[in-house]
Amino acid sequence: MYEQVTPILQGVEVEVHGKKVTASGPKGKLEKHFPLRDVTIVKEDSKIKVKSSSEKKHDKALVGTTAAHIRNMILGVMKGYTYRLRVVFSHFPITVKVEKDKVIVQNFIGERKPRIANIVGKSEVKLQEQDITVTGLDIDEVSQTAANLEQSTRISGYDKKIFQDGIWITSKGE
Repeated sequence: MYEQVTPILQGVEVEVHGKKVTASGPKGKLEKHFPLRDVTIVKEDSKIKVKSSSEKKHDKALVGTTAAHIRNMILGVMKGYTYRLRVVFSHFPITVKVEKDKVIVQNFIGERKPRIANIVGKSEVKLQEQDITVTGLDIDEVSQTAANLEQSTRISGYDKKIFQDGIWITSKGE
C-alpha cells in the first residue's frame, strides 16, 4: 500500500465525496473529479490521504499527481495564482485587447490578421500598457491561459536564440 498525506491549511474547508474533491476558502471554491480506478481519497482530521493498494510505479505516480492537484486546489482557494506577462516589440507596435473569453493581439510583426488566444475557465486577464496579468484560483486554467497568450505570438522559421517580438511570461506565483 502506498499513500501521500496533504495537510489542509487553516481557513480552507475540503470535502471528499468518493472521487470528487471540493475545496473552499477565502478566495472562492474549486471542485475537481479524479476518476482514477486504483486511487482512493480520504479525509482524516485536517489531512487528505491519497492511497493506492498497489506499489506499482504507475500507481505511485497517480497517487503523487492526485495529491499535487489537491495541494494546488488548497493553495488556489487560499491565495490564488498569478502569472505576469509582458508585450515586447521593436518595430511594429502590438495592440492587445480582451473581449469576453478571448485576447486579441493585433499588428503583431505587421500582420493584418489578428491573432487570438483563448482565456481558459474562470481566469481573469488584466491589461496595463505593456503588462498582462492572468489571475485565478485554478493553476491549470491560469497557466494554460498564460501559455495560450505566449503561443499566440509564436513565430516559426526564425532563430529562437535571437530575442523576438511577442508576449512573454515574466513571472509565475501565488
